[in-house]
Amino acid sequence: MKKILRRPIFLTGLVITAILVIVALVSLVWTPQPPTKMNILHKLQPPLAYGFLGTDQFGRDLASALMVGAWNSLSTSILAVLIGASVGTAVGVIVAMYRGWFEIVIMRGCDIIFAVPPILSAMMLGAFLGSGRFTAIIAIAVFMVPVFARLTLSAALQIWTRDYVMAAVGIGRSKGTITLVHVLPNISNQIIVQVTIQLGLAILTEAGLSFLGLGMPPPAPTWGRMLADAQTFLGIAPWLAILPGLAIALAVLGLNMLGDGLRDLLDPRDKS
Repeated sequence: MKKILRRPIFLTGLVITAILVIVALVSLVWTPQPPTKMNILHKLQPPLAYGFLGTDQFGRDLASALMVGAWNSLSTSILAVLIGASVGTAVGVIVAMYRGWFEIVIMRGCDIIFAVPPILSAMMLGAFLGSGRFTAIIAIAVFMVPVFARLTLSAALQIWTRDYVMAAVGIGRSKGTITLVHVLPNISNQIIVQVTIQLGLAILTEAGLSFLGLGMPPPAPTWGRMLADAQTFLGIAPWLAILPGLAIALAVLGLNMLGDGLRDLLDPRDKS
């Protein structure tokens, strides 16, 4: 506990992320108003004039939309990162076991995937699958695979050179058993930290996809589409862009700080 309290970056990131998760979960059972309910008589009301955070161009409650948008953004990002992390980690440990031409082929394939931005991937997938949440999840997950594959391969290769792994090889343990018993447990900390950091990137990417109309379809609230809809009203209702933009910035900042703090906290070289 003292080790945690000495890390203000980790604590700040933890608090911001905890608030984000709590708001997202609360939105599943309660919001101040139905997020898609329109009230034209009260459209474009500023914060505190009608509702806590005002209303949009259709009179919908912004606080409710932001709360539901938190769940939509977070759930989409978590699913995408978990899929990408699972596939990437599996690829990395398998490549570390067999090396040789297999490593060259797989890593060059990861380089090709990594070179294609997730926005472009989503646009290509959208042409075949149509826009929607599934398209956004797959596009983000595909982009995450080479990130985790590279990280896992690098970390796993270091473990394969350790004396206790060489001893396990010497007594006839199979590569699969060594990977499950020795390699994965020793690289799990690095994977957890990377998952946290990539979640921030995934939220930012999901917002960009929604901004372009490639995320969840209307009327489901998403932070990215709220930003896109606010462009027309920047001069008369700037809060329509400021509030979802601030939500995205805080979410990404909190997850990045949490990831940086976890990296320091889980660093075995830290003896403080």
